[in-house]
Amino acid sequence: MQLSGNESPLPLTDRVCVVTGSSRGIGRGIARALGEQGATVYITGRSTGDDGPEQRTIDSTARLVTELGGHGIPVQTDHTDDLQIEALFDRIRSDHGRIDILVNNVYKIPNPPVWSGGFWEHPWEIWDDQVGTGARCHYIASWHAAPLLFEGDGKLIVNVSSPGALGYHFSASYGVGKTALDRLTKDMAIELQPTGVTAIGLYPGSVATEFIVDANKERQRDLSTFQTPLFVGRTVAAFAGSESQLDRSGDILWVEDLADEFDIVDENGTRPPGYSRRAELTAR
Repeated sequence: MQLSGNESPLPLTDRVCVVTGSSRGIGRGIARALGEQGATVYITGRSTGDDGPEQRTIDSTARLVTELGGHGIPVQTDHTDDLQIEALFDRIRSDHGRIDILVNNVYKIPNPPVWSGGFWEHPWEIWDDQVGTGARCHYIASWHAAPLLFEGDGKLIVNVSSPGALGYHFSASYGVGKTALDRLTKDMAIELQPTGVTAIGLYPGSVATEFIVDANKERQRDLSTFQTPLFVGRTVAAFAGSESQLDRSGDILWVEDLADEFDIVDENGTRPPGYSRRAELTAR
């Protein structure tokens, strides 16, 4: 979408953003929402190709971002490879000299997925999937992005976490990874405070990602009350365009609260109900 001379710029038109792990799922939803607001969005992930709108790749996400009014830039990146992460941020430094918004979303779902059972029954490699590819990769990306954020306008880091940091979800390793990420967010905020960079954590509720939809084909659970990835993304975009972000640095924010605050609706024009286990988890 091109703006004419008579149209006002979109709220994030001049922002340079990075969304890690955005070929699908929540990352893809956040990238799309930033695109709706006119942002330039670097899309990272391992899957490439664009044979149609349903493709779960960085190229298809980038195209959607551009079609929505932003500028999507796909960069194939394996976030378990430190050299590839370094190359990503070197490219952004060369292209723009700054980053305004970094969204750390990259995550590795164990294969096969872990839904239940004891830790001794799971391959020990799921620790590396859920703690290494989660918390560690968020740290490395933030380390590279920080000097570029110092030069930016938005100066925002969003770490996509989970209510699994508050109570049991899926596996012991999952909870450790998300709890570590929340601690990382809070401590990063302390160290970033003099620089003017805001760091927040984000708790989505139950989200109908492609993975969840696929896994549900046999279980036949009602997903009508689930958030969509785009709904999650719209709350991130709204927060990114708001004022007084730094006052909330270090906070872990719920998607449902941001939706209420900024009057965000989902793709069908409605607002999903709050996360069903929230009261139980926050009471602990």
